Amino acid sequence: MASQITGGCSCEAVKYSLVGPLKDARSCHCSMCRRIFAAQASACAEVDAEKFSWIQGEDQLTSYVGESGYGVQFCKHCGSTLSIVYNGFIHSLTLGCMDGDPKVEIDRHIFVGSKASWEVMPEGVTTFDEYPE
Repeated sequence: MASQITGGCSCEAVKYSLVGPLKDARSCHCSMCRRIFAAQASACAEVDAEKFSWIQGEDQLTSYVGESGYGVQFCKHCGSTLSIVYNGFIHSLTLGCMDGDPKVEIDRHIFVGSKASWEVMPEGVTTFDEYPE
């Protein structure tokens, strides 16, 4: 039986559901993610877009998409970043907006070569200076 994952924004205007597993959980330390997430890194996991659905407030989302086709969707009221999109489809979900325990662990830290100078990486984590091939 497939597991269901739910989540939503801080003000509860937007909620979603995913049936199925999360894949490739990672933390990205590139300058774009630092700015978008207003943090040292992002934390997200890929999903199967066909098994994802907005269950409330999709009309309350706004998006920013860069030239590469990658972007984020966030609540236009509270600013919670909920998803990463690629070419118009849900690519990943942010781990911080999930309800309960999504039963996933971040298995790698990417773009560590461009991390903030003030960030100290914990010992023993798997890191890549850029995106791994």
